[in-house]
Amino acid sequence: MTGGPPLGLQGENVQLRQLTKYFGDVCAVADVSLEIRPGELITLLGPSGSGKTTTLMIVAGFTEPTSGEIWIGGRNVTELPPHRRDVGVVFQNFALFPHMTVSENVAFPLRMRRLPEAQIVSRVEAALALVQLPGFGRRLPTQLSGGQQQRVAVARAIVFDPPLLLLDEPFGALDKKLRESMQLELKALHARLGLTMIHVTHDQSEALALSDRVAVMNHGRIEQVGTPKVIYEKPVNRFVADFVGESNFLVGAVQAVDVDTCSLVMESGLECVAPVPPGVAVGMPVELMVRPERMAVGSDAVRMRNRFEGRLTDLVYAGELIRCRVRVSTKDEFAITVQNRRGGPIEAEGDGRVLVGWDPADGVIFARAEHGKA
Repeated sequence: MTGGPPLGLQGENVQLRQLTKYFGDVCAVADVSLEIRPGELITLLGPSGSGKTTTLMIVAGFTEPTSGEIWIGGRNVTELPPHRRDVGVVFQNFALFPHMTVSENVAFPLRMRRLPEAQIVSRVEAALALVQLPGFGRRLPTQLSGGQQQRVAVARAIVFDPPLLLLDEPFGALDKKLRESMQLELKALHARLGLTMIHVTHDQSEALALSDRVAVMNHGRIEQVGTPKVIYEKPVNRFVADFVGESNFLVGAVQAVDVDTCSLVMESGLECVAPVPPGVAVGMPVELMVRPERMAVGSDAVRMRNRFEGRLTDLVYAGELIRCRVRVSTKDEFAITVQNRRGGPIEAEGDGRVLVGWDPADGVIFARAEHGKA
């Protein structure tokens, strides 16, 4: 732990080198390598069983890897117990001691390190001020709201100046409105502290909103690492495209290849144009992905190069957004999201017919060989 003034926080570089973890015959983490820059907030995102929480517990020292190494600040900590790694952890249930006051909870890791009492008091006060809870020290956890309890858990995790903060589904126990509010608070806190953070969640919107980078995991492996924008707009495979956000998929094959675009013929008979991906060839079986918010409907679709007439099958008013579904063939039905604006673009004929379309640049092609025929 660093000396000097209370909470002289400084994020460190973290390296995960070929981490693998078996539970019996089951491989929970498979050859995971990842470098996290000092002060970066990176999220491990994936469905249940993807290996994200196991990876986090390996970094914390609560789970021993079958093979691989963890380096923090240039130090190999793989063989060290949790208390010698000086890593802060915030759990989903906050894990506060109910019989201790807020100050006693925050002071707990300092007392375990046997710091002088005067230094403990100053550090606790500084940590509570950082999470905007000054004056709450004498309260018990039961006297706090869920959001306040989470702040106490964060204060306890950072009070000893850890080089790394781990957050295991920290918003899972909060309701939607509070969860969104606390996400903004955590992002602001990260900006103030400059701590290196590894955050675990299965919530795609949370990962995109919070992170400097996102590592999408599946079956114990990292499928893609990138900024939220790259992960969402340029997924490397169908799994990432399908898991992160909502997507429309069209199954077909490449008919022709030009310099920047290729022509596709879908199994339903629809013909459309998309950007040329690396390695594309005429006749290649592919899937085309288009995000719902990149699609236009009604009069807005008239100017789109890819446009089709379909039938409106569903329309949902969702406040600031309108969500609809349009069937354009016996095999293809599009989910479309548009802004709710005056004189909106959804203009169906009396029999429900409506025009839908999208710009070729908004499509992403995946080779179907990656995941088998749909």
